Amino acid sequence: RRKIQLGTVTCSAAISACEKGGEWKSALLLFNAMLQGKVQTNTIAFNATISTCTKGNQWEVALQLFSAMAFSEVEAKAITYNSVISAFERGGEWEKALRLLNEMAQRNVEWNSISFSAAISACEKGGE
Repeated sequence: RRKIQLGTVTCSAAISACEKGGEWKSALLLFNAMLQGKVQTNTIAFNATISTCTKGNQWEVALQLFSAMAFSEVEAKAITYNSVISAFERGGEWEKALRLLNEMAQRNVEWNSISFSAAISACEKGGE
């Protein structure tokens, strides 16, 4: 019987599979297993977990993960910001979405159509 060794690629792939299946709780369990097993986290693992939480309407969890990236010294990319802005959109948190869009500019993270679309949608859902 072979043991599967937990590695960054293996865990990130499993988290991505959870995202496709809408299993945000399972994605968090896998991500936490990475942390507890001392498996190196990277942008891909964070992004997949954040995106899974966003799709599961868990904007608070997505924000916690986003904040944890800084402590882990993992660089947030445009896709990371876009996922969190989308989480705010789903949660009706339009002010947070706009603040994060502004933070992208301050940190020289390039905006794209997804960034603006999610922020506009957040404002629309928030009645602004």
